[in-house]
Amino acid sequence: MKIKHYLFKPLLPLIFGLMLFNWSSVAFCDEIHIAAAADLKFAMDEIVAEFNKTNPADKINATYGSSGKFHTQIQQGAPYDLYFSADIAFPIQLKNDGFSASAVIPYAFGRIVLWSASMDASKMTLDNLNDAGITRVAIANPKHAPYGKRAEEALRAAGVWHKIEPKLVYGENIAHTAQFVQTGNAQIGIIALSLAVNPELARKGGYWLIPEQLHAPLEQGFIITKRAEGKPLAKKFAGYMSSKTSRAIMKKYGFVLPDETSKD
Repeated sequence: MKIKHYLFKPLLPLIFGLMLFNWSSVAFCDEIHIAAAADLKFAMDEIVAEFNKTNPADKINATYGSSGKFHTQIQQGAPYDLYFSADIAFPIQLKNDGFSASAVIPYAFGRIVLWSASMDASKMTLDNLNDAGITRVAIANPKHAPYGKRAEEALRAAGVWHKIEPKLVYGENIAHTAQFVQTGNAQIGIIALSLAVNPELARKGGYWLIPEQLHAPLEQGFIITKRAEGKPLAKKFAGYMSSKTSRAIMKKYGFVLPDETSKD
């Protein structure tokens, strides 16, 4: 049975309007992918949620992991538009090697803490890790995780590294390290303050802030990657990181902002 063409004529304006709506939705919707150090997990999730309240059409995808591994992946062409590193040295190197479309932007200083889900770490120091009752201590892998490197520095400065090294278990990143302690695979660990103050971990155990004099500063920075050079959303989100909202969230999770002084 043939359908008369004139039957479609009244529908043409509607069809054309729907096509324009779909095209405009695609045109005004942007999407970026962020590679972020694992210590940013809770803070960045909140920042993205706040950003989306005023930018509902834009999509921000955040992946969390080891700063060192992300650094290598970006060198190998991984599809990330922004890179937030727990060690500013990694984005500086990417900038120097031509992988950045922006200057290196410092965004925070991180802090490390002793944390346990089974004992009161708030009444402990690094010397307590020598106790015979403590058999497994978790830190991030110093080979590629900045927090692990700073943990090793602090343990060496405190003079306990060689004694507790046989007890150490290594997480792939700082979130994985916290998971070791949270699940009981380690009795205590050195993790990021930004994770320890998250309600999920805070209600399970206290923490002791490791004196910053025991390790090099955990200066953190980010870049817009070369891949995102022509993406307005990448620049827009980078700018949002300096907003009052973003700064308040970062401080909430224990990060020290570049223009502030850390105090024990």
